[in-house]
Amino acid sequence: EVQLVESGGGSVQAGTSLRLSCVTSGFPFSTYSMTWVRQVPGKGFEWVSSINSMGRNIGYADPVKGRFIVSRDNAKNTVYLRMDSLKPEDAARYYCARGWIEYHSDDGKEYKSLIGSDSWGQGTQVTVSS
Repeated sequence: EVQLVESGGGSVQAGTSLRLSCVTSGFPFSTYSMTWVRQVPGKGFEWVSSINSMGRNIGYADPVKGRFIVSRDNAKNTVYLRMDSLKPEDAARYYCARGWIEYHSDDGKEYKSLIGSDSWGQGTQVTVSS
C-alpha cells in the first residue's frame, strides 16, 4: 500500500532550525512530484513547497522563501524540508503529499479532499516559541 510517513517535527525556539523528512513506499517515488503543505487548526491549509520528480524544478510559498529548502533523495524514496530561521507563524502540522499540488486560496480548502487519501501523510507537528 502507499505510505507517506512524516517525521522530524518538534518544539523549538524562534530562530532555530528543523529538518522534516517524508519517507514513502508503495509507489514509484522517482516519477512523482512531491509537495509540503502545512495546517493550522482554525486557519486552514497553506501550500509550502513542491519539487518535481528529479528535483530540478522547485517552488516555494512567499512566506518561506529564503528560509526553507526542499530536497529529495530518490534512492531513499524520501523528500525533505529544511526549515531555517523559524518564526512563530511557522508553527503548524506539516504534511507531505504526492504530486505538485499548489493552491493559493486563503484557507487552502482545496487540500481537504486529500486528507485520509493515499496521496497524503499523517503529518508532523512543529511548534515555535518566541
